[in-house]
Amino acid sequence: MNQATKQPRDENFPVASLVLSPEHRDAVLAFYAFARMADDIADAPDLKAAEKLQRLDELEQALIAGDPAVPEAARLHAADKRYRTGLIQARDLLRAFRQDVVKARYNEWAELIEYCRFSANPVGRFLLALHNERSTAQAPADSLCTALQILNHLQDCGKDHRDLGRIYIPLRWMMGAGSEKAFFDPAHAAFRRSVVDAMLDRVDALIDQAQSLPEHLQNRRLRAQSLATIALARRLSERLRRTDPVLERVEVSKADACVAFLRGFGGTLRRPVNGDHRITAAMVRRSGSSFRLGMQSLQSERRRAMHAVYAFCRAVDDIADGAAPPSEKRAFLREWRRELDRLHRAPETPIGRELARASTLFKLPVAECHALLDGMEMDSAERLRITNDYELNLYGRRVAGSVGALSIRIFGVPSAHDFALDLGRTLQLVNILRDVDEDAACERVYVPLSRLAQLGLQDAPAAILVADPRFARVCEGLAEEAQAGFAAADAALARLDRAALKPAILMMENYRRVLARLQARGWGTRQGRLRLSTADRLHLITRAMRPA
Repeated sequence: MNQATKQPRDENFPVASLVLSPEHRDAVLAFYAFARMADDIADAPDLKAAEKLQRLDELEQALIAGDPAVPEAARLHAADKRYRTGLIQARDLLRAFRQDVVKARYNEWAELIEYCRFSANPVGRFLLALHNERSTAQAPADSLCTALQILNHLQDCGKDHRDLGRIYIPLRWMMGAGSEKAFFDPAHAAFRRSVVDAMLDRVDALIDQAQSLPEHLQNRRLRAQSLATIALARRLSERLRRTDPVLERVEVSKADACVAFLRGFGGTLRRPVNGDHRITAAMVRRSGSSFRLGMQSLQSERRRAMHAVYAFCRAVDDIADGAAPPSEKRAFLREWRRELDRLHRAPETPIGRELARASTLFKLPVAECHALLDGMEMDSAERLRITNDYELNLYGRRVAGSVGALSIRIFGVPSAHDFALDLGRTLQLVNILRDVDEDAACERVYVPLSRLAQLGLQDAPAAILVADPRFARVCEGLAEEAQAGFAAADAALARLDRAALKPAILMMENYRRVLARLQARGWGTRQGRLRLSTADRLHLITRAMRPA
């Protein structure tokens, strides 16, 4: 048997750090040495597949028997006899290593997740069993292990492809570049960036689900290691978003590790608290959304509920806008439907748990969340066209009206339901006008084909449609409708509680300002997405504070 070539200190994430108690470290090191040996066999460049499989089979038999001729197997066998854990999890890992020998491609995300179930999750389950932790820790531990595995796949994607001929990026996600070779071509960095970011969106969601792990752990040392590992996972995800892993391997630094472990130790001194609301609040902070200003004006419980709604919107919008193929996007959206169905039983995600809390406090109609998912399914199409005004209104009702209907209940003004729906349509019209070119790049056209046909403009590739002067004329008409929508909202506000609706008013004034800038710029000379300046934002705050 070959000697392991990699040591625990060479790994990105803590394996048997000094944080763990001495009584457990030997068992962890035994597990690591066995896994490392098996991995080296599966990756050996000088062995044919049949010989690799034979050696892995021999290694498994040595583990079962505790064969002293194979010290790594004998040591883990002894640890299993003492702690009653290790053997089952190691055999699951061997299943993944055998798969590495015979399978070098993964078509879909679900295939990759199933692989991680055997290649990564057994490690966390071994640690939990070793420390006699509760079963409630298993789900977040699985999420963390899967996230770590995919992060490793991403950071090693260039090396794995070059040296081992393996690709762990789903093939269907890569095919937008045309071929495997094209995907790894340095010239296709922009497309590759979109795919990596879409995968990191899924990874970040897994890390969010893992965030509750420390709360479930009784062993303080294991809790400290879990806190450090989660922090390092987030750090690596951030670095992968800024660097092309095909061109260079991305790693966390020693400084990152030191900071993570200091936070881990600090976390053991505090009583574990539910951090779901911190996750949703962080999503709001990172977004830079114009709605954030309005949310800051709310009382704490209402603000927390709005953070939950916004985080849900952000998560499903990222799915619809991501680089995954349409069928995968629909699968991810179905996962969210299942999470919504679990809201009042046992939601599995931080966003789901926060939504459940908000729903209970403010009697939120969950049907509106499903309506938003209906809109995201429309956006998930490979090519999107809006046929007529009915479809335009339906789309606006789903993606904007639903958010308004949820928001006004959190604001405490359910009587403003019609106001929220009408304002939502108006804001969506402004979104469509603002994002014409950005949407066209994704082959999306939200301006109804029926309106274009009235001017003799037939359906065509999006870039051709939006460049036609007649398209600009239709945009002018939609802008006039949006102006009328703002006027109607002003009239409705005279009969409603302006103080309670302040967040909605701030959003409305923000979009009114955007529309004014768009109209001043003109529809035939678009130059990228329009963004408001600090002066614009000060103006909208002043306008929003005016009495009726």
